Amino acid sequence: MTACPALQHQRSTGTAQVRLVPGPSGARLERLYQAGSAKAFLHPGPAGPEVVFLNTSGGLAGGDTLDYRLDLAAGCRATATTQTAERAYRSIGPVARVSVAHRLGAGAHLDWLPQETILFDQSALHRETVIELETDASCLMLESIILGRAAMGETLAAVSLRDTRCITRTDRPVLIEPLHLSTAALGAGPGILDGARAFATLALVGQGGEDALAAVRAQLDEPGVSGGASGFDGKLIIRLMAREGWPLRRQILRLLSVLRPGPLPRVWQS
Repeated sequence: MTACPALQHQRSTGTAQVRLVPGPSGARLERLYQAGSAKAFLHPGPAGPEVVFLNTSGGLAGGDTLDYRLDLAAGCRATATTQTAERAYRSIGPVARVSVAHRLGAGAHLDWLPQETILFDQSALHRETVIELETDASCLMLESIILGRAAMGETLAAVSLRDTRCITRTDRPVLIEPLHLSTAALGAGPGILDGARAFATLALVGQGGEDALAAVRAQLDEPGVSGGASGFDGKLIIRLMAREGWPLRRQILRLLSVLRPGPLPRVWQS
């Protein structure tokens, strides 16, 4: 008898890359590359184009890979987001890997506002987000994590998340945030999650970013959400924690109305 071959699970792989350059009426598309399960499309917006990234596989399972990239030429302004919440499903061994890399030329500005990442029980996700700024470029970055959907009665018994966010200016680090969320953290006390099922970080990096500190702190009173903000050296950092995802989203929406002009990205309002 011959041995049966090892079972090979189907994996999804996707890459979406967008480059915007100055045009007669704001930033315009110069290059769009899509492969596999990753897609990108553009909407016009009052403060520049809205770039929407989409994972057509419907979520991330162990062994999947996803790559999103946006390149803004000097002077361009844009908002980038995701079509919907990203979901990290149960893994039977390998991790799902996500790479996000945005480059901003001199004087460019990006609002990187992906919708929530929902972690399911026994999920394993490694993600790295890098935003490279030139000279006086600036960015607003959001990352929010939901530990299971409360409305569906989901709870997490095991999880592995490694989530690194890095913002550089002319190749020098401005903000580095490595996060490792393991199973032990799910039941940890006040020093870690303290029972929270949702948490988020917002970072505004750019000249005068700390000037919005007072206005931001005035908004940190959403019921069911605890948070704090600090501002220094051209940076404004906001941390949020909540028992459920919906109060957290309400708080984020209120903060975005202070931190950026105009309406929310179109897909956020659907």
